[in-house]
Amino acid sequence: MAARQADSEVFGVISHALLRRQRLELEHLNRRNGEVTRRTVSPQRLAHYRDNWYLDSWCHLRKGLRSFAVDAIQAAESVEQSKAKDVTELELEKVLGTGYGIFAGEHTKEAVLRFSAEAARWVAREKWHSRQEGEFNEDGSYTLTIPYADETELVMDIMRHGADVEVLAPDTLRQAVHRRLSDAAAQYRS
Repeated sequence: MAARQADSEVFGVISHALLRRQRLELEHLNRRNGEVTRRTVSPQRLAHYRDNWYLDSWCHLRKGLRSFAVDAIQAAESVEQSKAKDVTELELEKVLGTGYGIFAGEHTKEAVLRFSAEAARWVAREKWHSRQEGEFNEDGSYTLTIPYADETELVMDIMRHGADVEVLAPDTLRQAVHRRLSDAAAQYRS
């Protein structure tokens, strides 16, 4: 439903460099601020998540692991003379595989969400994260606890449940959802 179309030529260049263990020069659009940056990366793996492709890489500009939405990569070219930096699968999972969704990270927080009894019928059967914990409460509501590193994707998923979910913790996540919901409600005031 929310699939974004990646440029097939860019995808081909990325795949080729990944298989040959070569560095890439990328022009990447940051959707949050609209800025396009040019950076050199060492591609590690392609991940298919929620019908979209992501490139997990060592970013030489930021000197750390980053995940790039392939559809936000506006241009890619292989740097054939430069071998890609190798990162172990363990390190990739430690940094990119621990938090919620594609916005993972090494330093995670724990989100505690309480869903109404009606929403609980669906949410209790959903897998939000491999290390999630959930329990039904006496009133039929459902409490879900999940790790996350970046709140971006988590806030979007929380908001799709509207009034059927409340963020219990942490307060920073609760405030972020409150701001987004307030901004949304403001659009409907006369």
